[in-house]
Amino acid sequence: MLKEPPLLEIKRTWPRPDLDRLAAFDGAQTGHLVDALSGRGALDAAIKPVAADASSFIGTALPVLTGPNDNLAIIAAVAKARPGDVVVAASESFSGSAVVGDIAAMMAKNAGCRAIVIDGMARDLVGIEAVGLPVFAKGITPNSCVKSGPGRVGFPVVAGGVQVAPGDIVMGDRDGVVVVPRERLEEVAGKVQAIREVEAGVIKDVEQGLTTFPFMEELLNSDRVTYVD
Repeated sequence: MLKEPPLLEIKRTWPRPDLDRLAAFDGAQTGHLVDALSGRGALDAAIKPVAADASSFIGTALPVLTGPNDNLAIIAAVAKARPGDVVVAASESFSGSAVVGDIAAMMAKNAGCRAIVIDGMARDLVGIEAVGLPVFAKGITPNSCVKSGPGRVGFPVVAGGVQVAPGDIVMGDRDGVVVVPRERLEEVAGKVQAIREVEAGVIKDVEQGLTTFPFMEELLNSDRVTYVD
């Protein structure tokens, strides 16, 4: 490069949905959101909660682009975060060192963040468990990173194979993390309610002895299935 890039590029503002609108997802699971998104929307399956006792959250995305082995942009994002934000960091899935630890988690909790999600590694498991803030990562390693930049805060990123834009809705539980585009909030919220009602009915039928779905019964009795004795 002919000119050194800035250490950090930070977007100051963007539309955030009212946190009260997220009440439509109370009691929902990430699987319900995925079903409402036609079967997709989850980050890489390796990204899971670091601490089992802090494994559920919902908030609005604060995307971060940070290089491998570097967390300068993550620390900057926490400093600029608003209550209800979820720091979602793309670190090129680097596994050689951790980019989030217990101190970053403590600061994020102080800032009112709902969670930290990274497509890389975390460290300080005992400390993170004590903090109680949901931290999602691909794994744990004691190796430490540097704070050198460059990095970007508040711009769209691809983390865990999914595009994340500022203000998107991010939900996590023990199954993983799902991203709902901000512009689809109302649509997905309505579908989630319907999906939960249908699922509750099916579960009730299964608890009463149901062994298969009606469509499967019809298929098994049709000429589309060949039986061999």
